[in-house]
Amino acid sequence: MHVHMKAELNGTSISFQNPTTIFNAHQTTPLPQPEALKGCLGSLDGACIEKLLLHCASALESNDTTLAQQVMWVLNNVASPLGDTNQRLTSWFLRALISRASKICPTSMNFKGSTNNNIIQRRLMSATELAGYVDLIPWHRFGFCASNNEIFKSIKGFKRVHILDFSITPCMQWPTFIDSLAKRQEGPPSLRITVPSFRPMVPPLVNISIHEVGQRLGNFAKFKDVPFEFNVIGDTISLTNEELSNIESTSFHFETMLSLLNPSVLNLREDEALIINCQNWLRYLSDDRKTQNISIRDAFMNLVKGLNPRIVLLVDEDCDLSASSLTSRITACFNHLWIPFDALDTFLPKDSCQRTEFESDIGQKIENIISFEGNQRIERLETGMQMSQRMKNVGYFSVPFCDETVVEVKELLDEHASGWGMKREENMLVLTWKGNSCVFATAWVPYEIRDCIVTDPSIS
Repeated sequence: MHVHMKAELNGTSISFQNPTTIFNAHQTTPLPQPEALKGCLGSLDGACIEKLLLHCASALESNDTTLAQQVMWVLNNVASPLGDTNQRLTSWFLRALISRASKICPTSMNFKGSTNNNIIQRRLMSATELAGYVDLIPWHRFGFCASNNEIFKSIKGFKRVHILDFSITPCMQWPTFIDSLAKRQEGPPSLRITVPSFRPMVPPLVNISIHEVGQRLGNFAKFKDVPFEFNVIGDTISLTNEELSNIESTSFHFETMLSLLNPSVLNLREDEALIINCQNWLRYLSDDRKTQNISIRDAFMNLVKGLNPRIVLLVDEDCDLSASSLTSRITACFNHLWIPFDALDTFLPKDSCQRTEFESDIGQKIENIISFEGNQRIERLETGMQMSQRMKNVGYFSVPFCDETVVEVKELLDEHASGWGMKREENMLVLTWKGNSCVFATAWVPYEIRDCIVTDPSIS
């Protein structure tokens, strides 16, 4: 846990107006300290900050605006976007709480923390910047490495490989994989990668189209003498910029995209090894039960299973953010997203633009987790154990990662700070930071074909 970290309180605060103005435009001094805050105003370490956040969340859930403004006033004097790890993280949580509070008293929201007046803006990255973003900490590379090695093992003996790729980092996983295929002892297979035309509108965002990404991958594959084909499904389904910013339209788009997951649209071929790759993707599929008592998330995995894939790779952050309770989400979110803030603090200066942008992307997640409910809350993570049970319920069999994959991942982590590590939990590989779980990676096959996959000597 991170509760040992102490905030270096130096009087700096984020650029929010005093949160008391949310509820009372004439209030200029802090209100008397309530009983609930006593005991957490001494040394404001991680545990005390978390306690304050929970007090504020409880106040907002019970419409106790007086307590909420008192707690936010205290948090405002702790938070700083250029401070230590706790202060920087607190600044984003405070912003999210203010955004949520603005929905209670929207008429008095005329300050910098207003969601309406200060929506998080994110600069679109170039492909080169995206590569640097992914390399910064092993948050994404861990899953890439674990998945690529298992895919490479599972396609042994195949001359054709088809990867159906669902990822929030547009195809950043594949240059390393293509390079491995080029070195394959029996020669490279022909590689076909199919991606959806639509992705969740969450960071990281790039300034090039998915078609241009595919063209660049094709050029790299040609340079490596790997036969390559790149396809985009769902091009006929288009959304305007206004629709893209609308969460309900986004959910509808995901649901519509399910109709494209069939052999004819995907042009599946019998002599291909079909691979399904899901990197930080399933959390954005709605888990609300529909009329047939099945969610889009489960429907997606059912459809994928019906395609008879050779293997399914599932990677995501190891945290439960699916609770309906705001206080439960804050506890999980604070203890989980402290990790990248702390990791960045080990090697980037406080005023680093690269660090600020990375933290801003995390801040966007925090705001969605705390400020929104219903269909507008799209960050609905499940832990690796929860997701594994979901996969088993749908009809998948878990495949353990091989020793070679473990070695590859450990070598990757050696390139980063000493705080990064890895552990095994059942058949999962879990990325850790200072012993705290961060990201899980799992591999699956449809239950019906488990025997031929598990006993196949080509993947032993």
